[in-house]
Amino acid sequence: MRGEARSFAAARKERAADIDRWLKDLARTAGAIGKVALVAVGSLGRSELAPGSDLDLVLLHDGSQDIGRVADRIWYPIWDSGVGLDHSVRTVDEAVKVARQDLKAVLGLIQARHVAGDPELTRSVREAVLAEWRADSRRRLGELREAADKRAESAGELAFLLEPDLKDCRGGLRDVQAMQAVAAAWVASAPGPRVREAYEFVLDVRHALHVVTTRGADRLVLQEQDAVAGTLGLLDADALMRRLAEAGRTVSHAFDGTWRTVDRLLSGPTPRGRRPVADGVVEHGGEVVLARGVDPRKDPVLVLRAAAAAAEAGLPLAPATVSTLAAQSPPMPVPWPTQARDALVALLGAGRAAVPVWEELDQAGVLVKLLPDWERVRHRPQRNPIHRFTVDRHLIEAAANAAAYTREVSRPDLLLIAALFHDIGKGWPGDHSETGEVVVRDIGSRLGLPAADVDTLAAVVRHHLLLPETATRRDLDDPMTIEKVAEAVGSREVLELLSALAVADGHATGPAAWNSWKAGLVSDLVRRVRSMLAGSPPPKAPTLSVEQTALARHGGGAVRVQGPKVTVVAPDRPGLLWRAAGVLAAHHLVIRSASSAAAGDTAVIEFSVVPEYGSPPDPATLEADLRLVLAGRLDIEQRLARRARSIRPARVPVAPPRVSLVDDASATATVVEVRAHDRPGLLWRIGRAFGECGLDVKAARVETLGAEAVDVFYVVDRAGRPLSDDAHRSEVRDQVLAALR
Repeated sequence: MRGEARSFAAARKERAADIDRWLKDLARTAGAIGKVALVAVGSLGRSELAPGSDLDLVLLHDGSQDIGRVADRIWYPIWDSGVGLDHSVRTVDEAVKVARQDLKAVLGLIQARHVAGDPELTRSVREAVLAEWRADSRRRLGELREAADKRAESAGELAFLLEPDLKDCRGGLRDVQAMQAVAAAWVASAPGPRVREAYEFVLDVRHALHVVTTRGADRLVLQEQDAVAGTLGLLDADALMRRLAEAGRTVSHAFDGTWRTVDRLLSGPTPRGRRPVADGVVEHGGEVVLARGVDPRKDPVLVLRAAAAAAEAGLPLAPATVSTLAAQSPPMPVPWPTQARDALVALLGAGRAAVPVWEELDQAGVLVKLLPDWERVRHRPQRNPIHRFTVDRHLIEAAANAAAYTREVSRPDLLLIAALFHDIGKGWPGDHSETGEVVVRDIGSRLGLPAADVDTLAAVVRHHLLLPETATRRDLDDPMTIEKVAEAVGSREVLELLSALAVADGHATGPAAWNSWKAGLVSDLVRRVRSMLAGSPPPKAPTLSVEQTALARHGGGAVRVQGPKVTVVAPDRPGLLWRAAGVLAAHHLVIRSASSAAAGDTAVIEFSVVPEYGSPPDPATLEADLRLVLAGRLDIEQRLARRARSIRPARVPVAPPRVSLVDDASATATVVEVRAHDRPGLLWRIGRAFGECGLDVKAARVETLGAEAVDVFYVVDRAGRPLSDDAHRSEVRDQVLAALR
C-alpha cells in the first residue's frame, strides 16, 4: 500500500486536531467560559474525521449565562465555512435525559471527547451517561441489537454486496462502534486487534472514497471502485473488494461472538455439566469445547470431528477451542484418513448449521491448512449482480443447500463434496468449469477418494452448469439437445448428482438465478436424459393442455393473464413472439423469462413478467392489445419509441452486447444466443432484426439474470432450413447487434 494510504489514519487524526484548534478559537471568541463546554461526538469525537465528514457537536452549559448568544457565535462560522454540522445545546441533566431515550445520543456521548470550555461538564455528562448505560444494560443492549438487526436487514452485508454502504452494512463501521458500546457496558471485551485492523481498513476505504468523490459518501458504487483502489495503492477494484470482503467478514464474525457473550452473560448462570457430543468433544455452557485431557497435537482429525459435532448439535464452537485447534492441530496426512473425510461429509451434511461453523474455521485459518486450494477463492468477489456472496461463501452455502437432497442421490457424500468445490476453478484463469475439473481432481486425491469417485467428482464439477444452461437456452424438443446432454453426462449417477447440485447452486446464487420456471425446465430435461440413458424411446413432442386447446379455438389469437404468467396461444406465424413481447414492454412489463414452442400449426408462448414499477396493467386491456397486435390491427412500434426516449441510460458502464451463432446445437435450426444489458423492448428489437433478415423464430428461451438478458433463439430461413451461408450468418449477427445499440 502506498504512503498516502498508510497515512490516512494520521490524516484523520490531524484533521480532527486542526478542527479542535479552530473550535477552541471559536469557543473563546464566543465567550464560552465558566460553566460551558464544547464536546465532540461521532467521528470527530473518535478522531476519525474523513475529508467529507460532518461535525457532531454538543454545547453543554449550566444555564447560568446567555447560551443562545454563545451558541450562535460558534455555529454560524461553521455554517459559513461550508462544513456540515449536527449540533445540540444541552444542560448536563438534559443530555443525560436525552441519552436515556435516544440510542444515537447515548452512543455519541459514551465516546464523547472534550474540545473546549469547562472539562468538568464533559466529565460529568460522560460519567452519568456511562453509569446509566451500565445499570440499564439489559434493556439498552437489547435496543442496540434490534437497531443493528434492522440496519443489516436494510443495508445488507458489507462482505457480499457489489456496492456496499461502508457504515450501515452488516460488518461495517457501525457494527464495530456497537461492539465498543457493548464493551463500555462491561458485558463483553472490546474488539480485538484483528477487528481493529479491519475497522481501520474500512475507514481508509471511506477516506479514499471522500478523496475520489470530493464529498462525503458512504456507499462504494461501482464506478468509483477502481479509483478508490488506486488511491489506496491496491491493484484494482477486485483487489479492493476482496480486502473489503475480508474486513467485513472479520467484523461480522466478531460481532456475532460479541452477542453470544451478551446473551450468555445476561441470561444468567448456565448449567455446569459437560455432555459428550463426539470423541474428545463435549458441550459446555451452550458451546462445543474439547474434553478434559484431550491433546489436539496427537489427533489431526479432531478439528473436523469437533466442527461436525458442533454443526450437528446446532451449537457454536467455543472461540478458545477454535484457537487451540488452529494453533495445535498437526497437519492432516495426505491422502486424508477415512475418518477425516467422513467428518467433513458429516459437517457439510448438517445443512444450514454448517455455515457458521465453517466460518469459524475459516476465520481461524484452519481451512487453508486443510485445503490449500481454498485460499484461491477465499473472499474472492463475484462481479455479477445475480450473486449474493463471495465465491467461498457461495460454495459453503451451496453445500448447505445440497444437504437437503442427499436422500435423492445414490452418493450423498459426492454430492456434498461436489457442491463445496463446484466453483473452485474461479480461483484460476480461464473457464472455471474446466479449471475446476483439474483442481478438484487434486482435491479428490488429497481427500483420499478412490480413483472412480475422483472421476465422478471431476465430471460433476466440469458439467455443473450443463443442466440449467441447457434447459434455459436450448429447445428440449430437439433430439440433438437431449443426445448431447446424455453424451456429456454418461451415467445416471452423474445425472442425479448434477440435478441436485443445480438446485443447490441456484438457491445459493440468488433469487434471480433460480425460480419455478427454471426448476421446471431442468426437471423436464433430467426426465428426458434419464430416459435416453435407460435406452427408452424419447418422449413424444408435447401436446397442448386442455386450457391451451380451448384458447386456440378463438382463432385469431387468444391470451390469458394470470398474475405474473401471460400465455399467448395463436396460429403459428413469423414474428409472433417478438410482437407479443412488444405489447408487454409497451405496458411497462419486464419479461423475466419466456419460452416459445409450436404444436402442429399452433404456437404457445409462456411469458413470466413483473411490473417495471407500480401495479400491473389491467389484464383486460393487456389482452385486448395483444389480440389487436396478433390480428395486425395495432402498430406497437410507436409506443415503444416513446418509451425508449424516456428511459435514462445505464448509470454505470455495461459490457457490450454479444451475439453468437452456436454450431452443432440443432440439426433443424440455427441457434442464436444473445447476451445484453436488459432494457424495455429488448426482445422486440431482437425479433424485428430477425424479421428483417428473413428469419422465423421456431423456439426461444429467454431469461433475465439480474440486469443481464441471456436469450436463445432457434431460427430458420424462409425455406424452413438452418442458416448455412456465411454471408447470411454475418448479416444476422450484425443486424441483431445493431438493434441492441
